[in-house]
Amino acid sequence: MGERVPQTLANHARYDPLFHFFMLPLSMALFIWAVAHLVRHPGHEAIAWVVFALLLILTIFKARSFALRAQDRIIRLEERLRLANLSPNAPIAALREGQLIALRFACDAELPALAEKAATGNLNPKQIKEAIQTWRPDYFRV
Repeated sequence: MGERVPQTLANHARYDPLFHFFMLPLSMALFIWAVAHLVRHPGHEAIAWVVFALLLILTIFKARSFALRAQDRIIRLEERLRLANLSPNAPIAALREGQLIALRFACDAELPALAEKAATGNLNPKQIKEAIQTWRPDYFRV
């Protein structure tokens, strides 16, 4: 098995091949086909295909969003615990969800100061990630 490429701001976004390159394109193609079929052959069956394709796309997106929300909740908890252990006086309650999720990439040495800066400076997640000097990779996020 090959070595992992070190994770950085430039390459930290991840793709799920099954979702991004199979399920999503095929469901979109089905929807386009169903709409074209409805235009060429109007009727109840064609409407049913459009509704089915739309429901499939919505189901795929909702299933992914549920998984991402669960991951976000776990990351928030993990980062609150990590920050509390590293700096008991850290402004944990002042940090928003997106800030906590972005802070997961900061190494332990940088985390307390960056969390303080994020809370007082109202940094957005992108600004937090750009401020990180030593990247702490997260290879588990999908």
